[in-house]
Amino acid sequence: MENRIDIQICLGSSCFSRGNKHLVKVIEQYLNENNLRHLVHYHGAHCFSKCDRGPLLSIDGKEYTELNEEKVLSILDGIFGNTSSGV
Repeated sequence: MENRIDIQICLGSSCFSRGNKHLVKVIEQYLNENNLRHLVHYHGAHCFSKCDRGPLLSIDGKEYTELNEEKVLSILDGIFGNTSSGV
């Protein structure tokens, strides 16, 4: 089996209240609509201990901070080579 891209989204209460609850759905929808589920291991993670910089996402160990839907879609497009997303 190929190595999959590891996508972790912080599910700590601070990130969750800052918008990760919505971003969980945005990422899920992006992966499904672009048929990318088989390429990633997408899962929640406990607090990343950077609550003041949330919402947080980690992709293959690289952390992304202060996220919103537009930033997340841009990051995913950059990783997967898509020029536009359907979200």
